[in-house]
Amino acid sequence: MIRVLILAYDFPPYVSVGGLRPFSWFSHFKEFDVEPIVITRQWGNVYGNHLDFVAPGWSKELVIEELPQGTILRTPYSPNLSNRLLMRFGEKRFRWLRKVISGYYEVLQFFFVVGPKKELYKAAKAYLAQHPVDVIIATGEPFVLFHYARKLSAGFDVPWIADYRDPWTNNNTRQQSKVFYLMNKLVEKNIVASAKSIQTVSDFTANQIKQITNLKEIVIFPNGYDDAPSEGHKSVSNNTNCIRIAFGGRIYPWHPINEFLEGICESIKSNVEIKLEINFFGVNLSDEQKHSFKTKFSLLSDNLHFHDAIPNHEYQVALRSHHVLLLFNDYRILGTKIFDYLAAKRRIWLCFSKVNEGEEKSVQAEIIHQTNAGISIVDKIHLIREIDNVWKELINHGDIRCESVNTEQFSRRLQVARLADFVKNIV
Repeated sequence: MIRVLILAYDFPPYVSVGGLRPFSWFSHFKEFDVEPIVITRQWGNVYGNHLDFVAPGWSKELVIEELPQGTILRTPYSPNLSNRLLMRFGEKRFRWLRKVISGYYEVLQFFFVVGPKKELYKAAKAYLAQHPVDVIIATGEPFVLFHYARKLSAGFDVPWIADYRDPWTNNNTRQQSKVFYLMNKLVEKNIVASAKSIQTVSDFTANQIKQITNLKEIVIFPNGYDDAPSEGHKSVSNNTNCIRIAFGGRIYPWHPINEFLEGICESIKSNVEIKLEINFFGVNLSDEQKHSFKTKFSLLSDNLHFHDAIPNHEYQVALRSHHVLLLFNDYRILGTKIFDYLAAKRRIWLCFSKVNEGEEKSVQAEIIHQTNAGISIVDKIHLIREIDNVWKELINHGDIRCESVNTEQFSRRLQVARLADFVKNIV
């Protein structure tokens, strides 16, 4: 059995989509003769929101967990001054000072072992000094883990794999100055050149990586979904007189949330019998934005709900308690949300599939069509018509059916099996 050291900053119990990818490796690797050793940080989950990312760990000592699936080393975490200011005074105070401090560590951590993430490197180095491993996988971001993996690879003569969950330099969702862009570009290209292999989650991310690194060979391992018990897929809700719609995850500027909610309101106005409930889980909206949506769409205010992020197993249960799962069109970007939706076996609404000039066709739409998991809604007019259709289906049949097929190809366990074979071949 080969042994794999995994550097993963995001990892349960921290509620993070990014943490589920290395957690799936940890959960299934041993089934395919690979022993995982995960090095992560201590996550207290005290706040239940974004503050958990900067809150201190529960111990100043390294915590080692020996489990049937493998070993987890949870390192101490001490927030820097920027994080302490955030926790004490909130997001609105000392913004400039916090940015300066964060930027200071963002730069120096690639040249010296400094900053709040350094404990992962120290723990990995100490572990490798006493325990041989066959390969190191670093999953980013944070991409300083790639830097740590390169140093460990050189120091202990162990090959390393760079796993991109998102683009590094070419990440359009991250605001960065031109100076930081150029620095990241130089650092990224230099670091990943030493990797034995580069892997990522989608063709889109692979193309973003290639633009910086000039690499030709990048292996794709999609995220997939967690295999869930078949029971729980049968009953949606005791309320068969209300269409329950769910959305999970971040909302980006290009997402047509306003157009979607306008369509919902127009449907209710045209047919007062229609009853809907919409739940957004773990969205990245401020309290002011949530209040603004409730005010702007006052017709929905009592049935429009925003929830904080919840653990993945609770999130999966929540999805299965709805009739329809809302997916905003990300065109070339696949994302992880669609896999959770496929696992829930609920009808997916992709809003909207109309392709404007300069936009590419949607990879999400292709998967929905391939699996028969839902419908690609063209525009607001199509949405209004679809709401009327599902309302009639719910009233006449007591449910809104999802007759998806061939979704098992996207299970995380299958992706881990592929990754295990790949790792064995490069060791």
